[in-house]
Amino acid sequence: MYNTILLVRSFRKQDRKRLGYGALAASLLITFSFFTVFNPYLGSLPLLSFRLSTWDDQKLFVVNDSSSCLQMVKEIIPINDGSSSQEAVARDAEMVRNNKKLINDDGSSRKTVNGIIIEDSLIVNDTSNSQEIATAADADAAAMDEKTELRCNIMGRSEFCEMKGDIRIDGNSSTAFIVSSETDILTAENTSWSIRPYARKEALGEKDFARKWSVKPVTSRLDIARCTRNHSVPAILFSAGGYSGNFFHAFTDIIIPLYSTARTFNREVQFLMTDRKPWWIAKFKTLFEALSRYEIIDIDDRHDVHCFHSLTIGLKGRNNKELSIDSSTSPYSMKDFRKFLRSWYSLKKITAAIIRDGDKRKPRLLIIPRKRSRSFTNVGEIAQLAESLSYQVIVAEPGPDVSGFAKIINSCDVLMGVHGAGLTNIVFLPENAILIQVVPFGMLEWASRASFEDPAKDMNIRYLDYKIKVEESTLIQQYPADHEVLRDPSAIGKQGWVAFRSIYLDKQNVTLDVERFRPTLVKALQLLHQ
Repeated sequence: MYNTILLVRSFRKQDRKRLGYGALAASLLITFSFFTVFNPYLGSLPLLSFRLSTWDDQKLFVVNDSSSCLQMVKEIIPINDGSSSQEAVARDAEMVRNNKKLINDDGSSRKTVNGIIIEDSLIVNDTSNSQEIATAADADAAAMDEKTELRCNIMGRSEFCEMKGDIRIDGNSSTAFIVSSETDILTAENTSWSIRPYARKEALGEKDFARKWSVKPVTSRLDIARCTRNHSVPAILFSAGGYSGNFFHAFTDIIIPLYSTARTFNREVQFLMTDRKPWWIAKFKTLFEALSRYEIIDIDDRHDVHCFHSLTIGLKGRNNKELSIDSSTSPYSMKDFRKFLRSWYSLKKITAAIIRDGDKRKPRLLIIPRKRSRSFTNVGEIAQLAESLSYQVIVAEPGPDVSGFAKIINSCDVLMGVHGAGLTNIVFLPENAILIQVVPFGMLEWASRASFEDPAKDMNIRYLDYKIKVEESTLIQQYPADHEVLRDPSAIGKQGWVAFRSIYLDKQNVTLDVERFRPTLVKALQLLHQ
């Protein structure tokens, strides 16, 4: 320190003056260099990258509305412990005012599902430069891009995306494009979502189960084909593939979720069907006409590009229960759905008969015999027993005429049959009617409960079941008494669902012990007297 002072004092006055000028010049040069190098980073940030984890029940929520960006960021973006990127957005919300935004709704669970991480980008542009960026081709897009929304739910039992904006559907590439300007959101390259629009996610891994569709935001109309058909009403794109040929799955996987998704549009909605089956459309024509006033479009047709302002791809309202609607997440319930069926199929009977002492009326019992597997081998004996107990008995099998069979079902007070798709017709029964489900041999209680016992409660249908003994199964005629098929069904279950189904569902018929079954029919009569 002392040596430094002596050194300074040893300079002449003129030398010290020159040294001062040099220091000043060096300071100015350093300052100039700083602003030159770092100037691009002192304005608004051109790109903020986010890593979004998909949690249970999480939805991606994309909104393009520059007028309310700051407010939306403050109110909607969740602040999660340990998530520095979202904390940064909350702290520096002023950096994104008057610009576009990406919002990731929080789910109830805080785990990352299957290790899936979705990476997207948030583009923040200075609106003062928007006129310089705009071109004549984008002039007509300004109005459309005032509000662009994209919500995708890939975590529930049913995958679906909801979008609003300039939407173009290209059947040739099986892609739904949502078009955005250069200042829009989700402009990260190759950003897209893959959706199979069929409401049974656990089966979507099967090959050719349902056609796969992509949802892809794009930043330029030049990147995609031009519209060949423009539509003024919203659209719903769904698949008629999968298990739709099975009556139970047709209702639980498609018809009921379609009702939940479409009913709110009051028939002002266009259905777009992928994996289209003309015979299937004809079978449920009444319901399609009840939900939409427009003819169904085969969206797999590769000749047209259909353009909409609103699209739902996939079906909403599918929960873990079969043949049901979760009224906590939907404005509708199974009571509403059954009322809807009664209206459009002209079903006159609202409530099952109440039989009083001395009443000469006979309750109507419908027996579904089944033609192939799990059929009754002694349906005549069952009918005779029921008639002796004062039932009016009808034996009928469902066919392609859904409307005609719905009227037969609705006229009855009790429906009975072996576990199978035919019991799905309980949706047409009147209120307080009774379902008797005959449960086959082979540990099928779980399937019977999930498929019909639990749903019956939501439909205000009273439920009884009858579990057959091995002696009532035709399997005893096919296997030795000590065979594990008869002795230990669980051992067959361990071989997988295909092996289990091939025996207990596909090879088994039922010969009811009518005397053992009698108390079940008596119990149904007692319920009708209450």
